[in-house]
Amino acid sequence: MTTTAIDPISVKLDKLFAATDTDGDGYVEWKDYERLVDRYLSTYKIDKYDRRAQALLIAHQMQWAELRRHANGAERLSKEQYHLAARAASVDTSRFNMVEGVPHAVFDIMDIDGDNTIAKAEFKQYLDVWGITDPGAMDTFAQLDTDGDGSISRQEFIRAVREFFYSPDLEAPGSLFFGHLSK
Repeated sequence: MTTTAIDPISVKLDKLFAATDTDGDGYVEWKDYERLVDRYLSTYKIDKYDRRAQALLIAHQMQWAELRRHANGAERLSKEQYHLAARAASVDTSRFNMVEGVPHAVFDIMDIDGDNTIAKAEFKQYLDVWGITDPGAMDTFAQLDTDGDGSISRQEFIRAVREFFYSPDLEAPGSLFFGHLSK
């Protein structure tokens, strides 16, 4: 009897793919990212002409361009193509690195009051944007708040995104953006 080891990064990318595939058709395409941007703007009540909205849109356009580049120009990505492209784009720093660029734009949207931190209410809205309903998802807030000051700083948020893409530990704070994961 042979057991196959589950790749923790693949487990996380499965969750990200499912959340990004906003129409549930089994593919990620640019329209899915447009819907995500619209969800952010609607949930956080930000006008599409606001500089933060424009930064988020541009960050996702650049992310999509990098995913497509790593998927040989495909217009829509299957789960397998998405996995391969996301892995490649997350480590490729030759152009736009999605692990660094997109999270800063997302953080700026989430930080409604502009205090350079994310409060619990702001984080709850983030969960709403992504349709995350796991009962333990709000517990993630405390784990992302690594210094225990009651809010998530920009540094804590960016570190958590790096963990999501790079850490094999499914219990690391950054691995929990979509709730607790199992192999």
